[in-house]
Amino acid sequence: MKNICVFCGSSPGEREAYITTARRLGGLLAQRGLTLIYGGGNSGLMGEIAQAALQANGKVIGVIPRSMEQRELAHRGVTELHVVDNMHQRKALMAELADGFIAMPGGLGTLEEIAEALTWAQLEFHHKPCGLLNVDGFYDSLALFLDHMVSEGFLHPQHRALALVSADPQELLDQFESYTPIHVDKIAMAHKKRVV
Repeated sequence: MKNICVFCGSSPGEREAYITTARRLGGLLAQRGLTLIYGGGNSGLMGEIAQAALQANGKVIGVIPRSMEQRELAHRGVTELHVVDNMHQRKALMAELADGFIAMPGGLGTLEEIAEALTWAQLEFHHKPCGLLNVDGFYDSLALFLDHMVSEGFLHPQHRALALVSADPQELLDQFESYTPIHVDKIAMAHKKRVV
């Protein structure tokens, strides 16, 4: 594992813990020799994690749509900055570059990005770890909703387990290092459910 994609807010959020954890994660990635792949912005948690990784002599690769880059939202000090035409290209390149995906606190964009990464893992389009960095319980409700999907029969428990969750950046990275991809035979499981 060499490159970790981090999805996070372009705003700092309302709690200091979001900022301090972003800085800690950026520093940890650099210390472990992991390259940060992120959305290329210079504000909010995006800017904090990128700056922390750079200050710890880490490598940072940003991917930003041209429309955002033209509005001077891009971080000009990153190791590499890829300017793409649209959000679809941004997500595709980030996914291609990444060996794993972490969602920090963020808004709808962050939610959509980690949901897509988890969906691709479920469909076995990739075999990369996906994690929720649950700072101050930010993702508690989402974790409960995933459990609800399982109890209502819309998500296999093995697929629920694809969403690694931790409040601690170091622990989450440790989970990534020991991650083993799973394979679920959905046809066999569906047949078993019908028979029962």
